[in-house]
Amino acid sequence: MSATPRAPEVPTLVLESTDQAPRLARRFLAEQFAGWGITDDYTGRLVVCELTTNAYRHGEGPIVVRIFLDPDDGRPVIEVSDTGTGHPTVQPQNDAATSGRGLQLMAELVHEWGVKRLAGGRKVVWAKLP
Repeated sequence: MSATPRAPEVPTLVLESTDQAPRLARRFLAEQFAGWGITDDYTGRLVVCELTTNAYRHGEGPIVVRIFLDPDDGRPVIEVSDTGTGHPTVQPQNDAATSGRGLQLMAELVHEWGVKRLAGGRKVVWAKLP
């Protein structure tokens, strides 16, 4: 009898939607990157913090953070999901605004990013790092 091959487990962190979520997500990312031998985690920590902060401030329900390496190109991918109905978009530049620049900054730092809807009303905001 042969064993059925299994897909590797995707490192996942489920967080309560509190102001502690971004800090915990940054620590989770740093631990995952260290385990993979990725020494420069600055952009990853910035991205996971922005996405988790947006989920906390604008989303609903628990926040789920998943971090994995894309099987096609080996680039790290960060996914943050919640049950909020909002759709994150990069806001037009407004020099007078005191917030709202996070997604714009993130979009300039990552290889690509997007939003996808899941069954059950969840949405996932994802970013692939360079």
